[in-house]
Amino acid sequence: MILEHALLTVRPDSHDEFEAAITRAREVIAAAPGFRSFALHRGVEAPDRYLLLVGWATLEDHTTGFRESPAFAEWRSHIGPFFDGQPEVDHYDPVAGLS
Repeated sequence: MILEHALLTVRPDSHDEFEAAITRAREVIAAAPGFRSFALHRGVEAPDRYLLLVGWATLEDHTTGFRESPAFAEWRSHIGPFFDGQPEVDHYDPVAGLS
């Protein structure tokens, strides 16, 4: 499984609306082929920052299958208006014997 790690910064005072929007957006991403898991964490020291972790079967399920689909535009339409800057996105492979 590939783990997508996304740091999202949202506009101050938009947390409640963002969290409601990403709840709706989760339904969109969860329907994507290769989707495996979803977790969202809010920053303690920086409460305008969120850590989004999405599990994918393969890297291509995210980078090609989802990002190049109409579902990606729908996903972004829910949460994009709350962003304060571009998300930082990286992908990770599990380390054998330690995951």
